[in-house]
Amino acid sequence: MDRRAFLGTVAGALLAAPLGAVAQPAAKVARLAYLGNDPTASPHLLEAFRQGLRDLGYVEGRNVVIDYRFAEGRFERVPAFAAELVALKVDVILAGTVLIAVAAKQAIKTIPIVLLAVADPVGSGLVTSLARPGGNVTGVSVFPQAELVGKRLELLKLAVPGVSRVAVLWQPGGYGEERAEKGHAEGSRSCGTGARGAGSIRRGARSRRSRQGLLGNDRGARGCSHCGDKQRNERSRLVGLAAKNRLPAAYGGREFVAAGGLIGYGLNTSDLFRHAATYVDKILKGAKPGDLPVEQPTKFELVINLKTAKALGLTIPPSLLQRADQVIE
Repeated sequence: MDRRAFLGTVAGALLAAPLGAVAQPAAKVARLAYLGNDPTASPHLLEAFRQGLRDLGYVEGRNVVIDYRFAEGRFERVPAFAAELVALKVDVILAGTVLIAVAAKQAIKTIPIVLLAVADPVGSGLVTSLARPGGNVTGVSVFPQAELVGKRLELLKLAVPGVSRVAVLWQPGGYGEERAEKGHAEGSRSCGTGARGAGSIRRGARSRRSRQGLLGNDRGARGCSHCGDKQRNERSRLVGLAAKNRLPAAYGGREFVAAGGLIGYGLNTSDLFRHAATYVDKILKGAKPGDLPVEQPTKFELVINLKTAKALGLTIPPSLLQRADQVIE
């Protein structure tokens, strides 16, 4: 083949080549930033969020990267973090607590902020309304778990037939205290007085005749303070107090049951974190955060610890075990 024929063959081959063979520009790597309080708190929730991203086709290091910043109780650091993230030109900021979210919104007006199971975004001024957030904030929120007090009471009574006086513990002055009072009042036909502190519970627990069960508060659950080691210490203290006084107790989530509590019923927070990834996906594809309604939880989970039941001399009814999402044996 002479030179002229060779060049003609090459040119024809190039023209006939499929468009996919032509070099394409590298896909844009999305840059996210997580703003949280404590790096040791609830790592399984962050993993649930990352799993949500993977389900949508995002692979860390390939088409998405996540930068992490932790206030560690010093929320005055958030504005400096915000300035760093603006300089990094992140696409979306993820807010792990309401205080973090408020501080971030005050410092950042343009970058979208996605809430990760943050309580009361309307009351805290983060959004105008759940249906129409406006501004640069959206995501998933939670309502106070104190609203579930009545349901926990129902489950405790199923696990411990005949229970008639139950101590109720919640954080004095905390968010949702009125709802805790209401939940307690609704069950007051078969319950005793509520207690507002560990000291009160300890004193009440000493009188076995006046206390037959305990409804623990949500301090130490992720949805409350998201404060790592302090959470774990609080959970252990409450669970240990109930065990010492042989009080069957129902708490706000699986973390308490994993620590030795009898029953946990509360929001499926992992599901909320997983679902938050869909907000990131929509925003990266062009949606405006102010147009994306803030969603509230629809999934709840029941966890039962059979080891604890055995230690308390209880036999959990099979009908209740069948309803459980997880049984610890």
